[in-house]
Amino acid sequence: MDAAQTIRDCIADVTALRLHRTGDPALGAAVGRVKALQAQRFRGTYADLMASPTFGPAARFFLEELYSDSDYTDRDQQFGRIAGTLQTMFPQPVVNTAVALAVLHAQTEALDQDMGRAWRLQAGSPDDAAACYAASWRTVGQRHARQQQLQRVLAMGTDLARLTRTPGLRMMLRMMRGPANAAGMGALQKFLEAGFDTFGQLARQRGGVEEFLATIEAREQALMDLLFDADPVACGTQLVRTLGQAR
Repeated sequence: MDAAQTIRDCIADVTALRLHRTGDPALGAAVGRVKALQAQRFRGTYADLMASPTFGPAARFFLEELYSDSDYTDRDQQFGRIAGTLQTMFPQPVVNTAVALAVLHAQTEALDQDMGRAWRLQAGSPDDAAACYAASWRTVGQRHARQQQLQRVLAMGTDLARLTRTPGLRMMLRMMRGPANAAGMGALQKFLEAGFDTFGQLARQRGGVEEFLATIEAREQALMDLLFDADPVACGTQLVRTLGQAR
Protein backbone atom coordinates (compact mmCIF):
# COMPACT_ATOMS: atom_id res chain seq x y z
CA MET A 1 0.00 0.00 0.00
CA ASP A 2 1.41 3.40 -0.93
CA ALA A 3 1.85 6.33 1.42
CA ALA A 4 -1.20 8.24 0.21
CA GLN A 5 -3.55 5.30 0.66
CA THR A 6 -2.19 4.54 4.11
CA ILE A 7 -2.81 8.12 5.18
CA ARG A 8 -6.33 8.11 3.70
CA ASP A 9 -7.20 4.85 5.43
CA CYS A 10 -5.91 6.09 8.78
CA ILE A 11 -7.80 9.36 8.53
CA ALA A 12 -10.95 7.50 7.48
CA ASP A 13 -10.65 5.34 10.61
CA VAL A 14 -10.22 8.40 12.83
CA THR A 15 -13.16 10.17 11.17
CA ALA A 16 -15.39 7.13 11.73
CA LEU A 17 -14.47 7.09 15.42
CA ARG A 18 -15.29 10.79 15.74
CA LEU A 19 -18.64 10.34 13.97
CA HIS A 20 -19.50 7.52 16.35
CA ARG A 21 -18.80 9.81 19.31
CA THR A 22 -20.92 12.54 17.74
CA GLY A 23 -23.85 10.11 17.71
CA ASP A 24 -23.16 9.06 21.29
CA PRO A 25 -22.53 12.21 23.36
CA ALA A 26 -21.98 10.23 26.57
CA LEU A 27 -19.18 8.30 24.91
CA GLY A 28 -17.78 11.53 23.51
CA ALA A 29 -17.71 13.02 27.00
CA ALA A 30 -16.01 9.92 28.41
CA VAL A 31 -13.34 9.97 25.71
CA GLY A 32 -12.84 13.67 26.41
CA ARG A 33 -12.26 12.89 30.10
CA VAL A 34 -9.74 10.20 29.17
CA LYS A 35 -7.83 12.49 26.82
CA ALA A 36 -7.77 15.36 29.31
CA LEU A 37 -6.52 13.09 32.08
CA GLN A 38 -3.82 11.64 29.81
CA ALA A 39 -2.57 15.11 28.94
CA GLN A 40 -2.51 16.05 32.62
CA ARG A 41 -0.69 12.81 33.44
CA PHE A 42 1.95 13.58 30.79
CA ARG A 43 2.50 17.03 32.26
CA GLY A 44 2.95 15.48 35.69
CA THR A 45 5.22 12.67 34.57
CA TYR A 46 7.49 15.08 32.70
CA ALA A 47 7.23 18.17 34.87
CA ASP A 48 11.02 18.15 35.24
CA LEU A 49 11.57 17.92 31.48
CA MET A 50 9.03 20.66 30.83
CA ALA A 51 11.01 22.96 33.10
CA SER A 52 14.34 22.09 31.47
CA PRO A 53 15.85 24.55 28.98
CA THR A 54 17.31 21.57 27.11
CA PHE A 55 14.37 19.16 27.06
CA GLY A 56 11.43 21.51 27.57
CA PRO A 57 10.72 22.24 23.87
CA ALA A 58 10.79 18.53 22.93
CA ALA A 59 8.57 17.59 25.88
CA ARG A 60 6.05 20.29 24.95
CA PHE A 61 6.12 19.19 21.33
CA PHE A 62 5.30 15.61 22.35
CA LEU A 63 2.51 16.85 24.61
CA GLU A 64 0.97 19.16 22.03
CA GLU A 65 1.30 16.87 19.00
CA LEU A 66 1.11 13.33 20.41
CA TYR A 67 -0.37 13.31 23.94
CA SER A 68 -2.66 16.32 23.87
CA ASP A 69 -6.43 16.46 24.22
CA SER A 70 -6.48 19.01 21.38
CA ASP A 71 -8.88 18.68 18.47
CA TYR A 72 -6.89 17.54 15.43
CA THR A 73 -9.88 17.56 13.06
CA ASP A 74 -8.45 20.30 10.81
CA ARG A 75 -5.07 18.59 10.54
CA ASP A 76 -6.75 15.25 9.80
CA GLN A 77 -8.93 16.73 7.08
CA GLN A 78 -5.86 18.25 5.45
CA PHE A 79 -4.02 14.95 5.64
CA GLY A 80 -6.85 13.08 3.95
CA ARG A 81 -7.40 15.75 1.31
CA ILE A 82 -3.79 16.10 0.19
CA ALA A 83 -2.46 12.58 0.76
CA GLY A 84 -1.62 12.13 -2.94
CA THR A 85 -0.07 15.58 -3.33
CA LEU A 86 2.09 14.91 -0.28
CA GLN A 87 4.18 12.41 -2.21
CA THR A 88 5.02 14.93 -4.92
CA MET A 89 5.62 18.01 -2.76
CA PHE A 90 7.76 16.57 0.04
CA PRO A 91 10.92 14.43 -0.02
CA GLN A 92 10.51 10.74 0.83
CA PRO A 93 11.85 10.96 4.41
CA VAL A 94 9.22 13.61 5.18
CA VAL A 95 6.51 11.50 3.55
CA ASN A 96 7.54 8.55 5.71
CA THR A 97 7.24 10.70 8.84
CA ALA A 98 3.78 11.89 7.78
CA VAL A 99 2.67 8.30 7.25
CA ALA A 100 4.03 7.30 10.67
CA LEU A 101 2.14 10.18 12.27
CA ALA A 102 -1.12 9.13 10.60
CA VAL A 103 -0.71 5.49 11.71
CA LEU A 104 0.12 6.51 15.29
CA HIS A 105 -2.79 8.94 15.39
CA ALA A 106 -5.28 6.28 14.23
CA GLN A 107 -4.04 3.77 16.79
CA THR A 108 -4.17 6.36 19.59
CA GLU A 109 -7.73 7.38 18.70
CA ALA A 110 -8.87 3.74 18.68
CA LEU A 111 -7.32 3.06 22.09
CA ASP A 112 -8.79 6.27 23.52
CA GLN A 113 -12.24 5.29 22.24
CA ASP A 114 -11.92 1.87 23.88
CA MET A 115 -10.90 3.63 27.09
CA GLY A 116 -13.95 5.88 26.84
CA ARG A 117 -16.25 2.85 26.54
CA ALA A 118 -14.61 1.24 29.55
CA TRP A 119 -14.75 4.51 31.52
CA ARG A 120 -18.55 4.55 31.21
CA LEU A 121 -18.75 1.12 32.85
CA GLN A 122 -16.95 2.12 36.04
CA ALA A 123 -19.16 2.02 39.11
CA GLY A 124 -16.95 4.23 41.28
CA SER A 125 -17.29 7.92 41.92
CA PRO A 126 -16.90 9.94 38.70
CA ASP A 127 -14.62 12.28 40.68
CA ASP A 128 -12.16 9.46 41.35
CA ALA A 129 -10.49 9.94 37.99
CA ALA A 130 -7.31 8.02 38.79
CA ALA A 131 -9.18 4.89 39.89
CA CYS A 132 -11.53 5.08 36.91
CA TYR A 133 -8.61 5.46 34.55
CA ALA A 134 -6.69 2.52 36.01
CA ALA A 135 -9.77 0.29 35.93
CA SER A 136 -10.55 1.33 32.35
CA TRP A 137 -6.98 0.60 31.28
CA ARG A 138 -7.19 -2.95 32.63
CA THR A 139 -10.61 -3.49 31.09
CA VAL A 140 -9.28 -2.51 27.67
CA GLY A 141 -6.06 -4.51 28.03
CA GLN A 142 -4.30 -4.72 24.63
CA ARG A 143 -0.81 -4.75 26.11
CA HIS A 144 0.76 -5.43 22.73
CA ALA A 145 -1.02 -2.43 21.20
CA ARG A 146 0.19 -0.22 24.05
CA GLN A 147 3.77 -1.37 23.51
CA GLN A 148 3.41 -0.75 19.79
CA GLN A 149 2.02 2.73 20.44
CA LEU A 150 5.01 3.59 22.64
CA GLN A 151 7.48 2.31 20.07
CA ARG A 152 5.78 4.42 17.40
CA VAL A 153 6.06 7.52 19.58
CA LEU A 154 9.77 6.86 20.08
CA ALA A 155 10.25 6.20 16.36
CA MET A 156 8.57 9.53 15.61
CA GLY A 157 11.15 11.31 17.73
CA THR A 158 13.97 9.39 16.08
CA ASP A 159 12.63 10.19 12.61
CA LEU A 160 12.33 13.90 13.37
CA ALA A 161 15.89 13.97 14.71
CA ARG A 162 17.10 12.16 11.59
CA LEU A 163 15.36 14.70 9.36
CA THR A 164 17.36 17.49 10.96
CA ARG A 165 20.51 15.88 9.56
CA THR A 166 19.22 15.99 5.97
CA PRO A 167 21.20 18.71 4.14
CA GLY A 168 19.07 21.60 2.93
CA LEU A 169 15.79 20.22 4.33
CA ARG A 170 15.17 23.12 6.72
CA MET A 171 15.61 25.59 3.87
CA MET A 172 13.26 23.49 1.72
CA LEU A 173 10.60 23.46 4.45
CA ARG A 174 10.85 27.21 4.81
CA MET A 175 10.51 27.71 1.05
CA MET A 176 7.51 25.39 0.95
CA ARG A 177 5.59 27.25 3.66
CA GLY A 178 3.66 29.40 1.17
CA PRO A 179 2.88 26.63 -1.35
CA ALA A 180 1.94 24.24 1.45
CA ASN A 181 -0.53 26.72 2.94
CA ALA A 182 -1.95 27.45 -0.51
CA ALA A 183 -2.40 23.72 -1.11
CA GLY A 184 -4.25 23.24 2.16
CA MET A 185 -1.35 21.62 4.00
CA GLY A 186 -0.76 24.31 6.62
CA ALA A 187 -1.28 22.02 9.62
CA LEU A 188 1.12 19.41 8.26
CA GLN A 189 3.65 22.13 7.45
CA LYS A 190 3.36 23.49 10.99
CA PHE A 191 3.90 20.01 12.48
CA LEU A 192 6.96 19.37 10.32
CA GLU A 193 8.55 22.75 11.00
CA ALA A 194 7.90 22.53 14.74
CA GLY A 195 9.28 18.99 14.88
CA PHE A 196 12.28 19.88 12.78
CA ASP A 197 13.17 22.95 14.85
CA THR A 198 12.52 21.25 18.19
CA PHE A 199 14.58 18.16 17.50
CA GLY A 200 17.18 20.11 15.59
CA GLN A 201 17.79 22.16 18.72
CA LEU A 202 17.92 19.02 20.86
CA ALA A 203 20.25 17.24 18.43
CA ARG A 204 22.79 20.03 18.87
CA GLN A 205 23.23 18.85 22.47
CA ARG A 206 25.52 15.81 22.48
CA GLY A 207 23.35 12.80 23.28
CA GLY A 208 20.32 15.03 23.84
CA VAL A 209 17.89 13.17 21.58
CA GLU A 210 18.96 9.79 22.91
CA GLU A 211 18.62 10.91 26.53
CA PHE A 212 15.22 12.47 25.92
CA LEU A 213 13.79 9.42 24.15
CA ALA A 214 15.32 7.02 26.70
CA THR A 215 13.58 9.00 29.47
CA ILE A 216 10.25 8.84 27.63
CA GLU A 217 10.65 5.09 27.09
CA ALA A 218 11.61 4.34 30.69
CA ARG A 219 8.82 6.39 32.27
CA GLU A 220 6.10 5.29 29.85
CA GLN A 221 7.14 1.65 30.27
CA ALA A 222 7.05 2.04 34.06
CA LEU A 223 3.56 3.55 33.78
CA MET A 224 2.34 0.67 31.62
CA ASP A 225 3.75 -1.89 34.04
CA LEU A 226 2.04 -0.05 36.90
CA LEU A 227 -1.32 0.09 35.14
CA PHE A 228 -1.24 -3.54 34.03
CA ASP A 229 0.40 -5.24 36.99
CA ALA A 230 0.38 -3.21 40.21
CA ASP A 231 -2.09 -3.53 43.06
CA PRO A 232 -5.11 -1.32 42.17
CA VAL A 233 -4.77 0.78 45.33
CA ALA A 234 -1.05 1.37 44.76
CA CYS A 235 -1.75 2.13 41.11
CA GLY A 236 -4.41 4.70 41.97
CA THR A 237 -2.19 6.32 44.59
CA GLN A 238 0.68 6.73 42.16
CA LEU A 239 -1.58 8.16 39.48
CA VAL A 240 -3.02 10.69 41.92
CA ARG A 241 0.51 11.74 42.87
CA THR A 242 1.49 12.11 39.21
CA LEU A 243 -1.62 14.09 38.33
CA GLY A 244 -0.94 16.39 41.26
CA GLN A 245 2.51 17.20 39.91
CA ALA A 246 0.90 18.69 36.80
CA ARG A 247 -0.87 21.41 38.72
